[in-house]
Amino acid sequence: MKIATWNINGVRARIDNLCAWLQTSNPDIACLQEIKTVDEGFPRESIEALGYHVETHGQKGFNGVALLSKIRPDEVNRGLPGDDADEQSRFIEGVFSVPTGVVRVVSLYLPNGNPPDDPVKYPYKLAWMERLQAYAVERLALEEPLILAGDYNVIPEPHDCHDPAVWAGDALFLPQTRAAFRRLENIGLLDAVRATTDATKLYTFWDYQAGAWQKNNGIRIDHLMLSPEAANRLLSTSIEKHVRAWEKPSDHVPVVGHFDFTA
Repeated sequence: MKIATWNINGVRARIDNLCAWLQTSNPDIACLQEIKTVDEGFPRESIEALGYHVETHGQKGFNGVALLSKIRPDEVNRGLPGDDADEQSRFIEGVFSVPTGVVRVVSLYLPNGNPPDDPVKYPYKLAWMERLQAYAVERLALEEPLILAGDYNVIPEPHDCHDPAVWAGDALFLPQTRAAFRRLENIGLLDAVRATTDATKLYTFWDYQAGAWQKNNGIRIDHLMLSPEAANRLLSTSIEKHVRAWEKPSDHVPVVGHFDFTA
């Protein structure tokens, strides 16, 4: 089973790219972030025509997440638990039947948090990460394959960016941010890409400005975090970097995990 995550940066603006990618990459489950549309505005017809079931948790103008899948989920949950006042659409969970039982897949869009001295934005990011950790602890107790896929807006380590000095004061790379990400790892979640390679210059995001793509001045902020049961089924990972060179690209590229849930 091929499970992918991609911050599409506006699904209506990139629908042609999305359909082309679904046809060429052929993921079984695709987790999208920043769809930037309400549920009713999501261009589901084009995607359904390719054989995908569509579940969305949208928001007008920004945020928004989606699950596209070749199999219909048995259960869908929208919104990260822990704060009933949080109206931002950043989390959708699907439960899918597989030959070995079920696999639980989340598409998440973690807050950016910049500027870090903002009295609201950075505290919201850290609080969201605390809620994500609490959710993960609860789900890990089920001892099911769990895949938390998405744009984490976290650069985990210095080798996950082209120049650590450039990002030193950024909310994506602050010590508190990286410590919160390590706490996710410490409760038992595995960074799928780093479980399969120690290679450097592996990036998932290149800014549109200053020739970042052409210079390969990127950062790795899109992750597949796996429960032990999912990690045991992991075969390989890949970053589909070529998509960034397409016309009208997202500034992110898909990150893919290959899993064996057959027996």
